[in-house]
Amino acid sequence: MKTDKLTSSFLELRDKLHRSALGFLKNDEDARDALQDTFLRLWRAGGAESDAEARNKLFAVLRNICIDRLRRPRAVPLDCSDSERLEVKAVSFEDIERYETLLTAGLTELQRRIYDLVTHGGVEYDLIAERLGMSVEAVRTNMSRARKKIRDNYNKLDK
Repeated sequence: MKTDKLTSSFLELRDKLHRSALGFLKNDEDARDALQDTFLRLWRAGGAESDAEARNKLFAVLRNICIDRLRRPRAVPLDCSDSERLEVKAVSFEDIERYETLLTAGLTELQRRIYDLVTHGGVEYDLIAERLGMSVEAVRTNMSRARKKIRDNYNKLDK
């Protein structure tokens, strides 16, 4: 059975790739996962034309995957002592409506409609664009601006 350039290069370089990933991630299981992700990503992308291209792509993609994994925030399990310090507050429907009104203050009518359709209606951008006679990009832009305004309003509430 004939193997392609990517597979043969991967098999040849597997130990070096693993050591490289281990240098980044410091965990054998994470390094093995990064190797697998690297191969699958390149295999789906179409592989490589030559051995040199395959080697270069393998190391470059592996490095990028490792960096992405390092940047990803880690989930921290709560200890029993942590859960005792958590404060649980009952929030009424009226409180939620009041906060939403405060957060959406300053939105244009169009931004408010798009925000409501996406957030409360779960409507996709293409359907909103069709309903409102706009391009999908215009809907995305308005939603992005609405989110930014809401984020700014939230940061003002926090202070």
